[in-house]
Amino acid sequence: MDTTIETFQADVIDASMQVPVILDFWAPWCGPCKSLGPMLEKLEQQYQGRFKLVKVNTDEQQQLAQHFRIRSIPTVFAIVGGRPVDQFQGALPESQLREFIDRLMPNPAEIELDAAMTAIEQGDRETAASHLKKSLALDPSSDIARMTYAQLLLDSDDAPAAHEQMQALSAVGKIDPHAQALAARIQAVLEENRLPPSPELEARIAANPGDLQARLDLAQHCIAHKAWEPALEQLLEIVQRDRAFGEDIGRKTMIQVFELAASQPQLVSAWRRKLSSSLF
Repeated sequence: MDTTIETFQADVIDASMQVPVILDFWAPWCGPCKSLGPMLEKLEQQYQGRFKLVKVNTDEQQQLAQHFRIRSIPTVFAIVGGRPVDQFQGALPESQLREFIDRLMPNPAEIELDAAMTAIEQGDRETAASHLKKSLALDPSSDIARMTYAQLLLDSDDAPAAHEQMQALSAVGKIDPHAQALAARIQAVLEENRLPPSPELEARIAANPGDLQARLDLAQHCIAHKAWEPALEQLLEIVQRDRAFGEDIGRKTMIQVFELAASQPQLVSAWRRKLSSSLF
């Protein structure tokens, strides 16, 4: 497509909101342009609409050439979202042209992840799960997609499958505080059936307030059911009574709960202050 000053807005700016636009400044007398132009046209066909090629004849569209401060041709701009994001001058071999274009292409795995996030916001978990599976198939190394999928599985009462996803995280992903908090809740759900029943634990605590194991087990029950405040009450009691219990497990688990309850900032802030006061 050849553009003019009159059609530039629609041909380039508006079009770049949908797909990347390759803007080729050329002239009929330019030797390198005669090799670059046909290569760009061939690639546009091969990419099947993933980018749009727009050409500017600098002899006929001098105003556009001046606006882009064209000093030599061919000059090629990449326009994305209405803005120039990359450029080069002169004719490039086809391999380098492909690299230039590929840098502009949206990552298919990220597209699927974005679609999953949109579906989650709309409450469509089935569609979200489908997009997350596709995202992970395209990029198995995506810790964000894997943690999101694990959270979705956990919310769908499939803790074992969620645990498998967390086990597949990268080494860096596993030390992320959010990942550690999510793993702790998954573990709490998995272990809930192996823990003593909540009423039994409550009776043990009533009979012996210093039964820290009972308090920890009761907190795990609460975490499994997203009952953040009752969990934090038990965990803070552990911190106050014995910091050394379970290698400081009370404080460590509280921090994990803070991550899990991040959507309730007032609750988290209040309990952070309580923890800080107990520690110092």
